[in-house]
Amino acid sequence: MKLKRFLALALVVLMIVALVGCGAKKRQVVQLTLSTEDAEAILAAAGIALPDAADAPGAGSTVQWFSWYDPFQNYSEDQMINTGYYTFQEKYNGKVDWVEVAWDQRYDGVANLIMGGTPPDLYPGEANTFPNFAIKGLYDAVNKYIDYDDPLWESMKDYAYKYFSLGDNVYMMVTDRTFGTVCPYNRRVIEEYGFDDPAELFYNDEWTWDVFYDMCMEFTDPDADRYALDGWYFYSGLLRGTGNTVVSYNTDTNHFQSNLDEPGFDRAASLLYDLSVNGCMYPWYNNGWSCRNESANGGGMKEGLCLFWPVSEWGFTGTVEEVSAVWGDMEAGELMYVPLPRDPNGDGNYYLESYPNGYCIVKNCKNPDGVALLVSCMRFKVLDPTVIDIDRRLLEEKYLWNQEMLSMHDYLLDLVNTSDALIMSYDAGMGDQVNTIVGNIEGFSHASNAQSWAQVKEANSDTLVNAIDELNKTIDEFIASGGEVEAQYP
Repeated sequence: MKLKRFLALALVVLMIVALVGCGAKKRQVVQLTLSTEDAEAILAAAGIALPDAADAPGAGSTVQWFSWYDPFQNYSEDQMINTGYYTFQEKYNGKVDWVEVAWDQRYDGVANLIMGGTPPDLYPGEANTFPNFAIKGLYDAVNKYIDYDDPLWESMKDYAYKYFSLGDNVYMMVTDRTFGTVCPYNRRVIEEYGFDDPAELFYNDEWTWDVFYDMCMEFTDPDADRYALDGWYFYSGLLRGTGNTVVSYNTDTNHFQSNLDEPGFDRAASLLYDLSVNGCMYPWYNNGWSCRNESANGGGMKEGLCLFWPVSEWGFTGTVEEVSAVWGDMEAGELMYVPLPRDPNGDGNYYLESYPNGYCIVKNCKNPDGVALLVSCMRFKVLDPTVIDIDRRLLEEKYLWNQEMLSMHDYLLDLVNTSDALIMSYDAGMGDQVNTIVGNIEGFSHASNAQSWAQVKEANSDTLVNAIDELNKTIDEFIASGGEVEAQYP
């Protein structure tokens, strides 16, 4: 049963307790305790329940969270409590110890700890670690610790098994899912050029590649330093708008496969080729292979020098001052976004990249029961209809997203959780060899080296298939071993 979350009218702060943080910089943790009265009774009516505190495995324990960020604890009074962790603390007397690591050291960092005999317990669940972290012996199957047939988890079962299983085992505890790359724009600039609002076009099912292309062509003027497109993601985003990724995973066979022969790629490649040779893309190759303004997300948007800078929501989520300085005046409602446009000759769907929110159990960790209990609390928070939707409230009250942005956020969030028109990209999770080839293929169309799709396939098809074959062989060996492999560097 899918329960809708709603915004509570007030956050009741009962106390503020200052604690000493566990991060490397000895940050001060601020715990905000809030009322969630009646939450368990409401969910129990739907058959959804957490285990009794008296006999729950993992109660009273400390979970070591290995990551470059801490989603559990607050470090200032204006942050909002993570209510799943609050439940783990208050109901089960549990704690989280943040083992902090630099982002660029996260892969080798967890491998070093495992091989050194001091593994942490919990790692962020990301598509770009599957299946590589599993087959390298860095994280464990979750089946023995959570039950995807339990009412608490069952709505995530098909998604988890479809995208993150090897054999009979799932390698991620998926609490929920969200969407990836979208197409932000500045409404003031759109109006200045007399374009139809992309959001209105989208809601009317008229936001297509043809309309997108015409806007890009009319806007672009290299002599005025005006380029319609910038950023790192519009290549892959437009290709994936066909409903396919260059490489995809088939759960039935536990194998990856090449999709280079999918006919939609020809159409997407033609679009990208035309945008490229007509100068609509910011010329990275003349700027040290960097986007505008030292590769700042959204560079040129406020000034009307860039029309579309595709990126996920995180790329334009920050303080009002930060976002307004780059993307456009937030208080004036200049910033808006839509999905990337659809193929007018496709199946009619707007394809969204699907990102899992979840967690992975580190191989040989000391407290898997504590991990399962903590993450069950996190999953419970997602379903809890009496708790404020923290992410949405932050967007509205702290970052000043207007109702149109929030409505688009809600609409796409609902779509990515209900639609089958999804794209899953594993990127680094497929290993360096496959990922590098896919990256080269997806970046084929820049004006410094624009190519047709036929040229792309001829140059890369055999190499890609060989790399996929090696990856699939490794997966077969891993499954045959029952998942019992020695930890390796990913």
